[in-house]
Amino acid sequence: MNIAIAAAKGRGEALDHILLYGPPGLGKTTLAYIIAVEMGVNIRVTSGPAIERTGDLAAILTNLHSQDILFIDEIHRLNRAVEEILYPAMEDFALDIIIGKGPGARSLRLNLPSFTLIGATTRFALLSPPLRDRFGAVYRLDFYDQTSIESILKRSARILQIEAEEEGLKEIARRARGTPRVANRLLKRVRDYAQVIADGIATNSVAVAALAKLEVDPIGLDEVDHKLLHTIIDKFNGGPVGLETLAASISEESDTIMDVYEPYLLQLGFLERTPRGRLATQLAYQHLGVPYNKEKPPQPTLW
Repeated sequence: MNIAIAAAKGRGEALDHILLYGPPGLGKTTLAYIIAVEMGVNIRVTSGPAIERTGDLAAILTNLHSQDILFIDEIHRLNRAVEEILYPAMEDFALDIIIGKGPGARSLRLNLPSFTLIGATTRFALLSPPLRDRFGAVYRLDFYDQTSIESILKRSARILQIEAEEEGLKEIARRARGTPRVANRLLKRVRDYAQVIADGIATNSVAVAALAKLEVDPIGLDEVDHKLLHTIIDKFNGGPVGLETLAASISEESDTIMDVYEPYLLQLGFLERTPRGRLATQLAYQHLGVPYNKEKPPQPTLW
């Protein structure tokens, strides 16, 4: 990405369209702002659900200046009619609008300044192929390692003026699920606990006590993660269980389970997706301290 930015600036052109995808909380929006600063251009921020009509998108596009960046979060939720407007805008920097109705209607093409569209999504597969293929650069954001999360926490602690020891920040980073958004949220809650209960310093013992209050275990699983795994193991004998059934059992939206909780559980190897549903693995049993019985009881016959 750094090379692409340097090349675009060297040619005096707009950066090629960029698609960022990955689990929530990994910094897709932040990265879009960083790209705008590196390019030295303005950025307009919106989201897929916010653009309800083609006229909304047309108003945004016609107000862009040369080389500006348009950032659309949750781009997979764009209305199909709105998406059609984007195709010529991305390829030809032109906007096709229809004036009038019926037999007297005519098409008018407006030229747009060259701009960069940065799209962000947590559901890459839901993007239509014509839209996906129009992005010149596609980047996948993955979970961060602990060292990177510690660096982010140190910076956040300086910004928030939190007095924190290195061991305290390491403990928070260990339980942050590899996600900067989660790490910053936990840091603020540890700060509150240190201020009210302790002496205002986020030490290792203070972080451990504060995170225990939040029911965040040593590897970052929270109450909902435990509830999800226990439901699969206790109610459905380890699975397989369908996503909708699982969502109804723990009173959560299926999209929330798929986008927020499952990616980290899959990364840990605690959950397995199969054509028949979700399965809890032996690692999940071991972490929860539940005896693992590989032999499943016979399934009841359906008459």
